[in-house]
Amino acid sequence: MTANGLNALGLYISIPFCRSKCTYCNFASGVYPASEHGRYVDRLIEDLSTASVWATRMELELPRTVDTVYLGGGTPSLLAPELLERLFAAMRAQFDLEPDAEITVECAPGQIANGTLEAFQAAGVNRVSLGVQSFIDREAQVSGRLHNRESVLKDLARLRCAGIANLNVDLIAGLAGQTLASWEDSLTVLLDSGVPHASVYMLEVDEDSRLGREMLAGGARYSAELVPSDDAIAQMYTRAVERLAQSGLAQYEISNFSRPGFASRHNLRYWQRRPYLGLGLDASSMAFDAAGSSESRYVLRSTTTSDLKEYLSGTGAAETAWLSPARQHEEAWFLGLRLNQGVEVAALVRKFGTSMVARAMDVVERLVEDGLLESDGKTVRLTAHGQMLSNDVFQEFLGLDANEAENVRQTNAESLLQP
Repeated sequence: MTANGLNALGLYISIPFCRSKCTYCNFASGVYPASEHGRYVDRLIEDLSTASVWATRMELELPRTVDTVYLGGGTPSLLAPELLERLFAAMRAQFDLEPDAEITVECAPGQIANGTLEAFQAAGVNRVSLGVQSFIDREAQVSGRLHNRESVLKDLARLRCAGIANLNVDLIAGLAGQTLASWEDSLTVLLDSGVPHASVYMLEVDEDSRLGREMLAGGARYSAELVPSDDAIAQMYTRAVERLAQSGLAQYEISNFSRPGFASRHNLRYWQRRPYLGLGLDASSMAFDAAGSSESRYVLRSTTTSDLKEYLSGTGAAETAWLSPARQHEEAWFLGLRLNQGVEVAALVRKFGTSMVARAMDVVERLVEDGLLESDGKTVRLTAHGQMLSNDVFQEFLGLDANEAENVRQTNAESLLQP
């Protein structure tokens, strides 16, 4: 494995275990017996130990230096302290974690045991993300959350006492029973808490969540009939952008807001297309091939199985795709546009060439006329209206070169980390 200063690796570790499944959740997570936790960590450690073998077989550049670690889920804080200790020891045995690496763990409020908090300190965890979603107790309960406002505020205090001050709180606009007034209340509690980072998501309605399926079917379970209208959700999101900005939490990505110096370094690498290795259930990776110039290198994207039994048995095949420079160019647009700083046109020209970028600029010109993008000739950004319709905007940048095949390299990739 090789590394240079700008090519340090990010590690994403998926922990799919929850005490309850939220109605809106569309992630590969669930309520599993605690007896599975040890087996799962064993598999993660095995994957860590074979990462370099996999990279060599796939002819990938996989940096050994790691500058961000993210334990997501699910609820990683449900792992017993000794399992967390083993997992972090295995990371450090296989990779060189930088002294100032950002190490984030997602936690459910009210579910952080004292021993777990001590394990965080011992492992060097310096950032925690709390899945609050709403500070209104009734809204949280209807959504399947197990916490209340008081437990969230207590956990924030405990984390700060443990020396973890880099804290994020997630909120969702559009929960069942939510109103504009209750949303204002949640925003007020969030801002009064003093956290330096917040993530605000608009409710997704799709068949991958129980609530989404019920809404699509026109049913009433999970209080589906109490979900606010699209217009109301848009108002909530817009109000959040306004209030967070007024309080010093600047928006730097569609759903993310922070005080200076507290933007999520790990999440930024996704939007900036820097390499990361995903381990565990339904985890994604991005890595560059080890050959070729910076203008012609291919990228491998890989996602592990979302079936826990398959993952534990080692039989689950990963979905893999080699992305050509043309496909990477498309990604650079729809990922870069998520960031408020936008896309620097000259940087794309240097990397992908004038003719390729010219096709995208035709799309930009049309979307500027529609009020979805703004451009000064050097940088292209989403407008406020464009952020509300971002998925439609991103779709416009797909298929810019219909003659370019996506899967241009053939590899034997039955499993993400199979030696």
